[in-house]
Amino acid sequence: MSPGQAREQTFDADPAPRTRLFTVPGVGAGAPGRRSRARTPLGRTTGARVPEGSPGSLHLRATVAAAAPHQVARGRSGPGLLLRRADLREAVREGREGNLVLFVVDASGSMAARQRMRAVKTAVLGLLLDAYQRRDKVGLVTFRGTRAELVLPPTSSVEAGAARLRELPTGGRTPLAAGLLRAAEVLRVERLRDPARRPLLVVVTDGRATSGTVEDAHRAAGLLAGVAGVVVDCEGGHVRLGLAGALATRMGADTVRLDDLTDLAGMIRERRSAA
Repeated sequence: MSPGQAREQTFDADPAPRTRLFTVPGVGAGAPGRRSRARTPLGRTTGARVPEGSPGSLHLRATVAAAAPHQVARGRSGPGLLLRRADLREAVREGREGNLVLFVVDASGSMAARQRMRAVKTAVLGLLLDAYQRRDKVGLVTFRGTRAELVLPPTSSVEAGAARLRELPTGGRTPLAAGLLRAAEVLRVERLRDPARRPLLVVVTDGRATSGTVEDAHRAAGLLAGVAGVVVDCEGGHVRLGLAGALATRMGADTVRLDDLTDLAGMIRERRSAA
């Protein structure tokens, strides 16, 4: 039986483990959440700025510092401080935002052949639980056979994501390029719908492409360069080809091995942001 004709299988998942925290680099301005750094109305004060319109929360120290050098020129002769509108400074506050976490999962026969799909589902369930706790939106793209499918449009319902993942059948060839192209299209549409919500792309694959070529996949990956991403390397066995790592390099993404992600001893390590 050829890989393209391999029968479909469905694998259960183990209980979701605690997982690492992945973040979007830089400072955003999206919906309040608990994942990536963002400028928010609440949170700790990190600086001051000249307000563009009516000032928000006044930064008193910065306002006084802006006004102080001009007191003589303004004719101040007694106590108190002469203020002008140009002196006003508003507080810049930093908190956390929720992101759009888009999962792109290889559901091809090669994942089932090495009995990796149970571990994949376990890892992604852990990431879904993390997304729920951090008030993210989540979406799920899967690819197998000859095409990719958006099985869960971006939503705040992490329960729906978990249900779709548990029901996900596995089998057929690996159309990696199609999966990445579908992800790029989903992100394009979501950027128009909710431009303030920054995306985090999680690609779960061993980097193989048996429908299309690796070169096709790398060209598709180039469309995702600049999007904060993580490639979960599912390659197993003693001989490792490093295809997932090469794909991550093309995307400009981080790489984490599946076995490390599902380690129940689990370090929870925040990826440092290049702010």
